[in-house]
Formats: sequence, C-alpha cells, structure tokens
Amino acid sequence: MKKFSAEADKNRVERLYKYEAETRAEGFKLIAGVDEAGRGSLVGAVVVAATVLPENLYLERLDDSKKLSAKTRETLYEQIISEAISWNVVCVDIEEIDKLNIYQATLIGMKRAVAGLDVQPDFVLTDAMKVDFGEKIPSRSIIHGDALSASIAAASILAKVTRDRLADQWALKYPQYGFEHNRGYGTEEHLAAIEKFGACPLHRKSFNPVKSLIGK
Repeated sequence: MKKFSAEADKNRVERLYKYEAETRAEGFKLIAGVDEAGRGSLVGAVVVAATVLPENLYLERLDDSKKLSAKTRETLYEQIISEAISWNVVCVDIEEIDKLNIYQATLIGMKRAVAGLDVQPDFVLTDAMKVDFGEKIPSRSIIHGDALSASIAAASILAKVTRDRLADQWALKYPQYGFEHNRGYGTEEHLAAIEKFGACPLHRKSFNPVKSLIGK
C-alpha cells in the first residue's frame, strides 16, 4: 500500500480547487458544491448535500466519498461541518421518488439543499446534473465532479455519511435485507431477500427490479 505523504496530499487537494479558482476569477465569491447519495439505490430517501468551503481550505484526504474508507469519511464529515462557511443536508423521501421519478426527485433535492444554506452562494458547482437554481444563482455541471472539485467532494461526503447512517438504522428494523452491507443497492443478496420476503415499506416501488419482483 502506498505510504501517505502529507505534502503530496496537500498538493492533490490544492488541485481540487481548480474549478472554484476559475469561478472566483470570474468574480464569484461564495461557491457551493452539491452532490447526492443513494440515487441508484432501491431503498429509502435520496440524500443531497450542499457545502460552501472557505477558499483553499485544506481537508486531509478530501476526495470523492466512494474512494474513501468509512472511517476517513466520518473524520472528514466532522471537519467539513465544523469548518465549512455553510452546509446543508436534505432527504427526498420514497413517496416523492415514486411519484416524480428519481431524476426529478434528485433535482428537487439539490435545489432544496442550496436554498437551505444559511449563507446563500452566488455560484453552484454540481456533480454531473444540470440544475436551474434560478437566475440569481448560475451553476456549472462537472462530470465526475465529486473527484474533481473540493466543494462537490465535501458535499459527497456529507451525503454519503448521512445516508450510511440511515442505512444502519434501516438494517436494525429490517435485518433480512442486509442493508448494513448493501446500503439498499441491488446486490444478489438484496434481490434474493426481496424474492423471499417481498418488499418492505422502505423499498422504492417504482424501481425495477423491485417493481417486477413484487408484481410476481
């Protein structure tokens, strides 16, 4: 395993502020990053987070949440909520997801996450999705933004940690589905449990394969 280098990590994290630096060069000051967790899950709410970080804040090991261990995510979560200029996490529940579809529910979540910041940004960076935050707040969509932008990476960590904590609660209530392992995603274990036990109230009924499995 590659040995951790504080200097190399600082340089790497500094490069994650590229898009924030470009945006500030255009005259914007308060830049938010937005990301979600659980969009592809078969279960529960989609969680969306927004963060506004101080310029060039160094957060050790900051990266796309999917690349980090649970322990590192938890450590960064505490640092982000402590040091961010503003942050907000929202959940869009199963009823809205099933009513609207997951894409629209995620868009709504991103708008709510930004609207709920106690310091309103003047620009928003989003991970892949193009979102209209209104004419007063322009935005930019960045493919793989959670790995390329510090603000989006921070948001991805808040969203992921929040949703993992929810999944741990779901696992206690519905232990037969293995939510503590699969986080509601369509693993072989999870799909077999749906076939055996049926869907629970947390399952998104509009999602396949849940929709087809419960229709049998």
